[in-house]
Amino acid sequence: MIKIVFLQPHSTVVPTEARDYPEWHLGRERYALWYIEVDDPVLISYLTQLREQFSDLLYQPNQRQFHITLFVAGFWVEQATQSDDFSRVQLNQQLERLKNLKLESFQLQMGELNSFESALFLKVDDTAGVLDKIRKTLLQTSQEVAALSYCPHITLGLYREAVSSDHVLARMAEIEDINSSLNISKLTFGFYQAHVLQGLLFSHAQIELGNAQCS
Repeated sequence: MIKIVFLQPHSTVVPTEARDYPEWHLGRERYALWYIEVDDPVLISYLTQLREQFSDLLYQPNQRQFHITLFVAGFWVEQATQSDDFSRVQLNQQLERLKNLKLESFQLQMGELNSFESALFLKVDDTAGVLDKIRKTLLQTSQEVAALSYCPHITLGLYREAVSSDHVLARMAEIEDINSSLNISKLTFGFYQAHVLQGLLFSHAQIELGNAQCS
C-alpha cells in the first residue's frame, strides 16, 4: 500500500505533462473504476466555482465529471494479460458481490478543500465507514491497481505548472468550507479513454441501492 502524499509547505506542486503516456496504457483504451456520481446541483455549482477560481493553476481542458472514486479497477479488457488489466469475468464477480451486500442508500458529508502533490480536491468524510465496506467487498475479487491508502475525495483538477506550494496553500486558505452532504443512491462502474487527459467518464453498469431515506 502506497502512502498518499499531501501538498506540503515550501515545495512545488507536481505538474501533469501534456502527452499520451504510451508506456502506461500500452495501446489499451479503457481505464475502468468504480465511482459515485456527484449529481447534486448545488454541490456541482460549488465545485464548478472552485474549479474556475483555480483555473489558472489547473490543467486544461478538463471534461471529467465530478465523482468520488471508490476503486481503481485497471484497464478493462475481455481477458486479462497484464498485471493492471481488469477482465469482464472480474466485473461480473464484483457486480454479484455488491448486489449481495444489499446496501441501503446513504449520505456522505463534504469536507475541506485540500491538495495532493499533483491535484486539488475536496475531501469527503465517510464517518459511517460505508465506502470502506464497499471497497473491502470489491477487493475480494480483484486487487486494486496502484493502490494508495484510501482518501475519499472529489478531484477538482490536476496542476499544469510546477508552482510554489505556498502560493497554492495560501489561496486554499481563503476558501470557506461548504456545509453540504451528498445522498448516495447508486454505485457506478465506468471508464475513461486512457489517451485523453481528464476526458469524460462513461458509465457502463450501476448498482441501485435500497430506498432508505437519508436525513
